[in-house]
Amino acid sequence: MPRNSSKSKPASVSLAERISRLSRKRQEIIRPVQEHPRDYVLLSVRDVAAHLHTDPATVVRIVRGLGFTGYREFKRYLHEVSIAQATSLEEMQSAVATDSTPVGQVRKLLDLDLKNLQGLRNTLDARRVVALAKRLHSARRIVILGGDLARTLVLFLEYTLRVLGLPAISAVTPGETTHIARLIGKGDLVIAISFQRGLRQTVEGLRQARANGAYCVGITNTWVSPIARFSHECFLTAVEGSFTFSYAAPMALLNALLGACAGHRRQATLKLLKQVDEEQRHGYRWYRD
Repeated sequence: MPRNSSKSKPASVSLAERISRLSRKRQEIIRPVQEHPRDYVLLSVRDVAAHLHTDPATVVRIVRGLGFTGYREFKRYLHEVSIAQATSLEEMQSAVATDSTPVGQVRKLLDLDLKNLQGLRNTLDARRVVALAKRLHSARRIVILGGDLARTLVLFLEYTLRVLGLPAISAVTPGETTHIARLIGKGDLVIAISFQRGLRQTVEGLRQARANGAYCVGITNTWVSPIARFSHECFLTAVEGSFTFSYAAPMALLNALLGACAGHRRQATLKLLKQVDEEQRHGYRWYRD
């Protein structure tokens, strides 16, 4: 499935919701897969059946009962779930397993950043970025949600959108998100940034904003994320790192979006940047020898 194609559709329901629709007996059979998806993602249907102490035909029936066309589609979904549920410990253990020397780790992390950037380059539809830039210019308010480590991305995007003269505000704490989400409505555009399973404050703020009629855009790393599920459109960027996320690809996405915003009304942007240029040359904030 293309990660940033306009034809990509995020899962409408979570794996837990899908499983809850099964009979109690089938729920118990598939439960280990729900709890430990990484242990099953590479297995064939026969191997999965053996681990679950059942037969392949039953596994296929359960998979179809979950709403998948077949086992292959279920495996793709399971792969995304395993990405969403990966912890820092699991990421680091995986990295150490390949090369445990310090120099090797440095090289591996740089390679991962390049891989993440190349993945974005290969899948990002530039036309969607341009279309979003136009929406940002026409929005009454731009509200950017995110917390924890993602607050660095949120604050960067808010700051730079303001430099471009756009009405951006951010919410990076649970309290801020709760209060701002209540006030968001039609005419507003919300950008929610969260990765893996999704930070609770960001997901809940996004759900509230959508319920209030705002246009919602998600930035996350997997299409099974609740951020993708509750957004009108979503941009996916890999954040694979060692013990923590790598934000090389998300930053590249934000820079692409900001470039599209700057180019949308070029003359107005140039007028603003002339003022910025004067401040950068002579403003009190800058150190002089």
